[in-house]
Amino acid sequence: MIILNSKQQKTGLFVLTIGLGTLLNPLNSSMISVALTRMQHEFALTFADASWLISVFYLASAAGQPVMGKLSDMFGPKKLFLAGLFLVACSALLAPFSPNFPFLLGCRALMAIGSSTLFPSGMSMVRTHISEGQAKALATLSIFASTSAAFGPSIGGFLIESWDWPSIFLINFPFIIVAFVMAIFILPNTGTGKFELRRIDFAGIGLFILTIIGLILFLLSLENTINWWALAIFLLGAISFYLYEKRQQEPFIDLASLKRNPTVSLIYLQFISINLVYYCYFFGFPTFLQQVHHYSEKHTGLIMLALAGFGVLVAPFAGRMIDHHGSKRPLIIGAVILFIGTALLLTLQGNSPLIWLLIIMAVLGMSNGFNNISMQTALYEHVRPEDTGSASGLFQTSRYLGSILSSSLLGIAFNRHLDTQHLHNVALICLIFCLLVVILAIRLPSRKHSVAG
Repeated sequence: MIILNSKQQKTGLFVLTIGLGTLLNPLNSSMISVALTRMQHEFALTFADASWLISVFYLASAAGQPVMGKLSDMFGPKKLFLAGLFLVACSALLAPFSPNFPFLLGCRALMAIGSSTLFPSGMSMVRTHISEGQAKALATLSIFASTSAAFGPSIGGFLIESWDWPSIFLINFPFIIVAFVMAIFILPNTGTGKFELRRIDFAGIGLFILTIIGLILFLLSLENTINWWALAIFLLGAISFYLYEKRQQEPFIDLASLKRNPTVSLIYLQFISINLVYYCYFFGFPTFLQQVHHYSEKHTGLIMLALAGFGVLVAPFAGRMIDHHGSKRPLIIGAVILFIGTALLLTLQGNSPLIWLLIIMAVLGMSNGFNNISMQTALYEHVRPEDTGSASGLFQTSRYLGSILSSSLLGIAFNRHLDTQHLHNVALICLIFCLLVVILAIRLPSRKHSVAG
């Protein structure tokens, strides 16, 4: 029997409090996958319209997280943590009563901003107040995030089957209430920094959002009448963003550092591609299972365990491989498995048994177990220690960009009609990105060439 001393108990409660908050972003980003079909019917949407529920969440997260990190330094992480929980509570309360689709999109954006506040403020408190066992604390928080993301579709499926789509918002309240009460009594009040609003690159964030929205609108228009004006917005926004950001002292995205370290830039490109492919399946399979094979939300959530569960099971094995060999070998394995899983998806037919789909999903899930932890390790192997914070922020932005692009690809492929051939079309496009992932994994320098340290 292990007996924890008082200090260990306090540390455990401290990490639990932050973990209950930080799991809200991945949980809410993943539960929506099973709810898309029900929301399509509720608000009379095409799949392209419904895909904005994914895009707006990741876009708001990408824009909100770096801003909230700086606001945490200015106002104090505990205040920002509590404010983030309050924003998530407001959005979770309002979303079930949405009178129309734009209002629901606004609630999703507010939820993303609130939940994005919790991660940087929580990490700040861990780094400041946990000196012994900090790595263990960070690993525990990573488990909170990865587990809630992995099992979000299953949780969402059971909730929707029992209490309809508003339940995926209301389920936030037990976590919010417990985290809020614990945060008041457990999290430390830390000194606040100097209030410097000019440190936040609002113009850069605005140009970034405009650029991504232009890209999404252009991509979604490819299925029907092409919106050339959206392409113009994207190109003008991208050029303006580049010219503006390279002149800023504290830019939203440090383009100069990307130019200085091409290896890290390619790691970001690889991570964008991995997430584009993986989230095409993560968000595409539930819609395919419900609309083509007519599975209920509960059964869809259970089937999705094959994708999520195998990723969780493989991750510890990938971690041990990284400890012994560095990130390159598991990255190549993950890239090859992702390619194989995508190629196998092309063998799926309308009359294929469910077990064959489960095997394909398991293969794709295993690739995610290798890729997630290996990509993060590869990043830290190739950046200087003093650049870890900014590199981590760009790493998250890369995840969000891949997720946004995946929702746009699904919006094109699944918009008017959905059958096995449309899923094959997605797989064929993903196969190109899988090939890119394999090439980038092979060309990645090994750990001994790392600049870290």
